[in-house]
Amino acid sequence: MRKVKQMIAVLLLAGVAAAPIAPVQAAVVANQDAATFVSSLGNEAFAVLKTGNKAMVRAKFREVLSQHFALDAIGDRLIRRWLTQITPAQKAAYKAAIPNFIIGTYSDALYDYANGSLKVIRTAPAGNSFIVTTQVQKPGAQPINAVWTVAKVGGVFKVSNAQVAGINLTMSQAADFDAIIQRQGFDALIAMMKSRG
Repeated sequence: MRKVKQMIAVLLLAGVAAAPIAPVQAAVVANQDAATFVSSLGNEAFAVLKTGNKAMVRAKFREVLSQHFALDAIGDRLIRRWLTQITPAQKAAYKAAIPNFIIGTYSDALYDYANGSLKVIRTAPAGNSFIVTTQVQKPGAQPINAVWTVAKVGGVFKVSNAQVAGINLTMSQAADFDAIIQRQGFDALIAMMKSRG
């Protein structure tokens, strides 16, 4: 589970340096190629991690989530089976809690990959999306396959899902959320998410 948390963190922060480095950001936003989008985000993320500046990485995490990840769509998929059963207030609280939950849950796992790199292996169309297969390589460790699903949202690419070492991250997190909701209710899920932030 720790390795999965580490990889989720790396994938979620793959765009960290797109925010502080303006020329890279322009290249990423204007990019028409899914493989280049993923590669540039990954390469810049590892460059920021190598600085060792945890405060900067954490501060940029929120920007990356909003700029380069389809957070609303991902959030809805995580609670798909509960969407018709929750109130608008509960949904609003849940959506507000997602960024802090991700930051609190995964940010500490990033630094195990500070000396890593990301290599694009192949890209394939999948309906309106693209599947970009990559390897995350870390000195002294076996490469880990990471498969990104990216699609154009509002004219720019955004990440909508990822699989790490064969584990679908959205499905895995949705199962965890389901277990909490079934045992304790939706408000307990929101409370847990807030406590992680």
